[in-house]
Amino acid sequence: MAAVGYVAVLRDNRAFRRLWYGQVCSQVGDWLDAIALYALLLRLTGSAAALAGLLVAQSLPSVLVGLWAGVLVDRLPRRAVLIAADLGRAALVLLFLLVRGPDLVWLVYAVSFAKFTLSSFFEPAREALVADAVPAEHLPAANAVGGLTWSVTLAGGAALGGLVAGGLGAEAAFLLDALSFLLSAAFTRAVRVRETHLEGRRETRPFQELREGLTFLRTRRDVALYALSKALWSVGGGAVLVLLPLFGRRVYPLGRDGALSMGVLYAARGVGAGLGPLLALRLWGTSVRSLRRALGPGFLLMAAGYLLFAGAPLLALAACAVALAHCGGSVQWVFSTALLQQGVPGRLQGRVFAAELVLLTLVTCVSSYAVGALADAGWPPRRLALLAGAAFVPPGLALTALLWPAPAAGKDGAARQPAAGLPEDGVV
Repeated sequence: MAAVGYVAVLRDNRAFRRLWYGQVCSQVGDWLDAIALYALLLRLTGSAAALAGLLVAQSLPSVLVGLWAGVLVDRLPRRAVLIAADLGRAALVLLFLLVRGPDLVWLVYAVSFAKFTLSSFFEPAREALVADAVPAEHLPAANAVGGLTWSVTLAGGAALGGLVAGGLGAEAAFLLDALSFLLSAAFTRAVRVRETHLEGRRETRPFQELREGLTFLRTRRDVALYALSKALWSVGGGAVLVLLPLFGRRVYPLGRDGALSMGVLYAARGVGAGLGPLLALRLWGTSVRSLRRALGPGFLLMAAGYLLFAGAPLLALAACAVALAHCGGSVQWVFSTALLQQGVPGRLQGRVFAAELVLLTLVTCVSSYAVGALADAGWPPRRLALLAGAAFVPPGLALTALLWPAPAAGKDGAARQPAAGLPEDGVV
């Protein structure tokens, strides 16, 4: 798809455009907040396990409430869910301002847990609402825009977060993050979209609805693989979440508490994540077959990048390796989302995206905490980076083998026809 496709999807879809404005505001704030929290925790505790504990606190809500959040997202107006989650997170972020010493570190974990509980409702609702905000033929471009926006806000927000936290302090970053959630809620309130999942809906018990979503995944092998892709990425990806701040503080220290070097590495992650889907769509197109076949190689590119990162002698070379890695990581992330939006009925999308979120956060929780514990046990960061890079290889090879062939017609429900207007071969 040509670059103009990304401009057109914003120009021609007002509802999606307003959702996108909210995404930009919210995600810039998220990365301001993240860099500030990483620097604050490492300064107050000096422990990689404390940093990993933060990632666990951010992951557990999706594991504990994620599946039921999906049920509610399929029962309630999704726009209202987004607004309520934004307003709640704006209030919670302000509580970080109370953390002034090691005795209040517990508050970081408690607030993060509550904030990400609301995010467990927000993320599936937003991904499902996108499918109502654009025509089916615009979904690949809409997802590429969403992925590119995440990448650009990561690069800009992380770099800005490093500057703000490293120069003005964590408190300024927290105030800006709260403001970003309020702006996101304002833009979402202006979205006017027909929420098709509420039309003709039969009232059933929540447990029956949960079972319906899980049964759909169990009986659609290829759709289950798309939903599993991000969890497999998190085997190494959870380690990466600990390694980048750790490298910023211990290997390439720059700025207060290493916040500037953390910002550089996260900005490089954003640059790579932005370029990956754009290049992949230009080279291979947007057919279902192309999207499927890109998932496995995306893992292998991620592995190559982090194996190079492990030995990089300079911050600039490390940033280039991170950018290369996340070209591949973003391809599997954006493409697996597009395949799910195309292959899952609208009334089930909240539950399917919530199940995907539960799996990936559970794996992230285990992976990140394991790496934090190994770091505190004396493992050098470079050895841990080699371990993380190697972790992407087995799932990359497995997904390549399983998804490279076209799905057999009639064998899998998602394979009987091209997904939502996409050709099985060629470019839209």
